[in-house]
Amino acid sequence: MASIFSRIVAGEIPSYKVAEDENYYAFLDIAPMAKGHTLVIPKHEVDYMMDLNDEEYQGLWAFARRVAMAIKPAMQCKRVGIAVLGMEVPHCHIHLVPLNQESDMDFRKPKLTLPADEMAAIAGSIAANFK
Repeated sequence: MASIFSRIVAGEIPSYKVAEDENYYAFLDIAPMAKGHTLVIPKHEVDYMMDLNDEEYQGLWAFARRVAMAIKPAMQCKRVGIAVLGMEVPHCHIHLVPLNQESDMDFRKPKLTLPADEMAAIAGSIAANFK
């Protein structure tokens, strides 16, 4: 069965898209640690990141870097934190989290709940900075 992320890429489940190309997709996490928390995935479903071939692996990180560079000015943060956990969804993904202090990226803290219009505005702001 396709992962929830594959279903997002296929358009079966809506998302707040930030960036996309032929191989990769970036969208806002619906339970973010911080405003602008973004997930970056390969469109090709692979459970474990280390199972990507070299080209896919390098392409994913290059795409994630471009997304992170768009997040920083859009969210006016000091840095963009990066995490790869991959235990909750069987589709490899990179978390990009806007940071102003280290505690902004604590996976144990309660997640934010943001209204749809705010999520859409955040996604639009990041997308506008994506190059």
